[in-house]
Amino acid sequence: MDNNVCGRSDYEYLAEIGEGAYGKVYKAREIGVKQRLVALKKLNLPGDPETGIPPFMIREVALLRKIEYFNHPNIVKLLDVSACIRNQSLDLTLVFEYIDQDLTTFMSCAGNGLSLEKIKDVMQQLLKGLDFLHSNMLVHRDLKPDNILIGSRGEVKIADFGLARIYTYQIALTPCVVTLWYRAPEVLLQSGYMSSVDIWSAGCIFAELFLLRPLFRAFTEAQQLKKIFELIGLPSEEDWPKESPVRYSPAWGPTGVERPGTQLLSGLGMQGNSLLLECLTFKPSNRISASQALAHPFLAEA
Repeated sequence: MDNNVCGRSDYEYLAEIGEGAYGKVYKAREIGVKQRLVALKKLNLPGDPETGIPPFMIREVALLRKIEYFNHPNIVKLLDVSACIRNQSLDLTLVFEYIDQDLTTFMSCAGNGLSLEKIKDVMQQLLKGLDFLHSNMLVHRDLKPDNILIGSRGEVKIADFGLARIYTYQIALTPCVVTLWYRAPEVLLQSGYMSSVDIWSAGCIFAELFLLRPLFRAFTEAQQLKKIFELIGLPSEEDWPKESPVRYSPAWGPTGVERPGTQLLSGLGMQGNSLLLECLTFKPSNRISASQALAHPFLAEA
């Protein structure tokens, strides 16, 4: 990592393409022989630069460095990292390969909807990326269409590892992770969780690819839980996490645990609904894994 006072830039800034809590993302072009397009994630940290880079940013860079060695086709590539001091604040720049659009934009251009073959293709690539992360003991924790990129040749890449963590079995992690609409029940119920939170998010994205709208769209955690239980049914009290501060109540939704063969989305077909149901299973230990999902008949025959 280059750590110095800011000097000349090696990139020509072309356009701002995103903004977050700590900085902005730009489309840029390398200056020099290659002139390849890149995405610059520029993070500005006001305050005393001597305090250093915040832990969450160090974590993101360290995780990206760890996984870039494997060069997985479904994980966005980190090309360079630089840090410098500007006007008594710390500037951290992450340089990524440039991908044309995210999944949100891709779906907004779908018009009359996506073909079943395209949905299968996107899900296969997404699950291959997740299988790679989970095999390396990484959980993304913020999987949503905005964080999934699609290139001009249809390549799908998982991006934005700001909330990613290395996990051990049932590790207690911070509850304020994953955008609300894609948040697993165990996160909403503030109980321990593991890599299966990413599978729940992938299930929500799977349904959204078919519907072209979010499957569970609420504005509070309580609303989100009710919407989930309206679709998959209220789990048994035995399956409710014991450590959750949220009490079990029949008022949460219709009784009856999910049943195999239930048609969550009419028109998706029996196999598609079967996979969706296994992704959106309430009990994390019963939820399908990424490798199992790739072997599911709905995707295996794609």
